[in-house]
Amino acid sequence: VQLVESGGGSVQPGGSLRLSCVASGNDAKQKCMGWFREVEGKSREGVAHIDVTGRTDYRPSLKDRFRISRDDAKMTLYLEMNNLTPEDTAMYYCAARTASWCYSAPAPAMGDFHYWGQGTQVTVS
Repeated sequence: VQLVESGGGSVQPGGSLRLSCVASGNDAKQKCMGWFREVEGKSREGVAHIDVTGRTDYRPSLKDRFRISRDDAKMTLYLEMNNLTPEDTAMYYCAARTASWCYSAPAPAMGDFHYWGQGTQVTVS
């Protein structure tokens, strides 16, 4: 499975961005998928995940501003981010599990995901 993120960039506080992640490969369909972010010098943290039924979980602190969605016909995962703050500045990574279901958790955990994209930088300033 190959994952390629796009949509990152620089935005002012209060602005919005939509990240995309295109999946490809023989086993790319029907996977639990998620978004993570990493600030340099800190651990990568889960943002949200979505299973093949559309069930979602979010990091509680982000739930009101971020929305994860997927379009399986396009094999694309999205992350809509609104009312961005400088604290949202990070490299954002797309990830996929080998399973169609996601663990039910307040936020996705790195160890549960098996495929990773290269990341797309989001800078809010």
